Amino acid sequence: MRLRALSGLREVTEEFDGFILDLWGVVHDGANAYPQSADTFKNLKAAGKRTLLLSNAPRRAYALDKAMARMGIDRNLYGEVLSSGEATRDALIARSDPFFAALGQRAYHLGPERDRSVFDDTGLKISTSVAEADFIVNTGPDGLDDIVEDYADVLLAAHARGLPMICANPDLVVIRAGQPIVCAGAIAKKYESLGGVVAYRGKPDPAVFELAISRLGIADRRRIAVVGDALDTDIKGARASGLPSIWCTGGIHAEALGVSYGVAADPIKAAALAEIEGHMPDAIIPGFVW
Repeated sequence: MRLRALSGLREVTEEFDGFILDLWGVVHDGANAYPQSADTFKNLKAAGKRTLLLSNAPRRAYALDKAMARMGIDRNLYGEVLSSGEATRDALIARSDPFFAALGQRAYHLGPERDRSVFDDTGLKISTSVAEADFIVNTGPDGLDDIVEDYADVLLAAHARGLPMICANPDLVVIRAGQPIVCAGAIAKKYESLGGVVAYRGKPDPAVFELAISRLGIADRRRIAVVGDALDTDIKGARASGLPSIWCTGGIHAEALGVSYGVAADPIKAAALAEIEGHMPDAIIPGFVW
């Protein structure tokens, strides 16, 4: 199989009215915006296309806006922002989901201070130890160099007490400035392997894509394209939601494809990898380029 290969989004602007865009690995690398990102946003806006940023970042949407501004991407260039952190916070407040309804009021935060916005207005007490907590909110490692094994003692103690875990970022790993960084999803998978119970919020859950669709305000989902770099979150979630998908091959899978961001991947090789992973996109693109 040979995937449709795009050199830029300009080739599909007549096919779509809106785009659901991943951030990390598509628009920026966690530290800096990719060179053409700002111009691509400008061109999409000039073409009258609606955009919504959908990220598995485990913090509030306003924090992502601030990060984008620091990278030189003005807030007026893109539409709404949805994050897995925002979805987690909303679920902690609403308690309408049976899993969340059964949680107590004392949360142990496994994650860095910068992710504490996930607790905004929840009224939860943040416990300083697993022994005093009712459940765990996992937003990922404290340090960029941390590995899953660094949290073995915490996970074992939590499992011994039967604590449920909320994973506020289903990603297993991201690439930051060229280096792999472990995410909350990898820690959650380890907890599950111990027998722990985990609830995930964010991609690839179709519920978050449905929310994105409703906020875009485009009735025909065939006119909405998902652009993302991770097969098991972006592309899997898009397919499960009946949305066309464009795989950014310059992100998390770049090394496996033998390319770097912005360099076109071999469509046949890309299709082979997507088939192995079980999540086939509709097209590929080397980066967030016009």
